[in-house]
Amino acid sequence: MRELRIRVLVGVFVVAGILSWAGARLWNSIGTLPSVPLAAPIVLALIAVVLLATALSLRGRFKAQRERRPEAKGVDPLMAARAVVFGQASALVAALVAGMYGGTGVFLLEQLDIPARRDQAIYAGFSVVAGIAVIAAAIFLERVCRLPEDDENNNGAASAV
Repeated sequence: MRELRIRVLVGVFVVAGILSWAGARLWNSIGTLPSVPLAAPIVLALIAVVLLATALSLRGRFKAQRERRPEAKGVDPLMAARAVVFGQASALVAALVAGMYGGTGVFLLEQLDIPARRDQAIYAGFSVVAGIAVIAAAIFLERVCRLPEDDENNNGAASAV
C-alpha cells in the first residue's frame, strides 16, 4: 500500500480552493452565493476524532504486542489495512472539502460587513481547520500502522500495513 503524500493533499487543497474561489465569484455575480452549512466543520471534526481514536487504539494494541504482554489483543492485519485505507480516503476528501470551503471563505472575506456573509466565512474557516485536523489524524493513523521492516528495506519509502 502506498503512503499518503503531503504534496498530493496540498495540490488537491490548492486546486479546489482556486476553483471554489472562482466559482464563488461567478455564482455571486449571477445571484446569491450558496451557503456554507454549519454541519460541515462538525462532521469533519467528528471524522478527525474517529481517526484519532482508531490510531490511538491501534497504537496501544501494537505496543502491547511488541512488549509481549499476556493480555495483549492481536491486531488483524486486514483491519489495520482497512483503517489505513479509511484514513487515506478521509484525508483526500478532507483536502478537497477544506480547499472548497477555503476558496469560498477567501471570497467571503471581501464581504465581512454583511452579517450573514461573516457567519458563512466563520463556518468556512472552521471547516478548513477541521479538514486539516482530519488530514493530520489520517497521517498519524498511517504512521501508527506502518510496518517496521519497511523502514529498513525501502529507505524511507515505507508502506502502511
